[in-house]
Amino acid sequence: MMKRWFITGTDTDCGKTRVAGALIRLLVERGYKVAGQKPVASGCEVTTAGLRNGDALDLMSAANVELPYETVNPVAFEPAIAPHIAAEESGQHIDILKILTPTETIHADYLIIEGVGGWCVPLGEGRLLVDLARALAQEVILVVGMRLGCINHALLTAAQIERDGVPLKGWIANHVDPDMQAQSENLKSLRTYMPVPLLGVLPWGGCSLETTDFALWG
Repeated sequence: MMKRWFITGTDTDCGKTRVAGALIRLLVERGYKVAGQKPVASGCEVTTAGLRNGDALDLMSAANVELPYETVNPVAFEPAIAPHIAAEESGQHIDILKILTPTETIHADYLIIEGVGGWCVPLGEGRLLVDLARALAQEVILVVGMRLGCINHALLTAAQIERDGVPLKGWIANHVDPDMQAQSENLKSLRTYMPVPLLGVLPWGGCSLETTDFALWG
């Protein structure tokens, strides 16, 4: 049975794509068949082949299961704005069932699904990102952008995921600010207060995920 992990983050620029790509490469190195997906993306580039999103292309390049672009990124918007606003401006709506259909055609050991924005991003018509995560994945992995304020952002996001009733597998620390003071102390505090285990750390400027204990990934 394919394992599906939904990658969300503490905020928009916490590095979900970097972490998702690093996770895909780690699993590929360990001999698994791995696919990546970015179901909803804004900030796409107009090309002769249609709208293309850089994050989706990065996931495709990391994966060893080849998929059509439209399967990886079924919902794409050109403006780099919140997806529900982009959908409204373009006269569209984000149909979760239409996203689920191509997802069900994917065959792999692991499917790494990157969300859009943070956990509470609206998708329009009363739906939130949590509704997409519930439909597509079995567990959520939270990316914590390591910078000033990260402890508060991480604890609030983890608490909301648990309130939403979605299984939170663990969290990954992504060092996004090389000048952050007391990085190790913040990491230690997060390991103490987060309700789920630290799965790995992505160093500043690195592309390889340093796992704490790969047994946790089972």
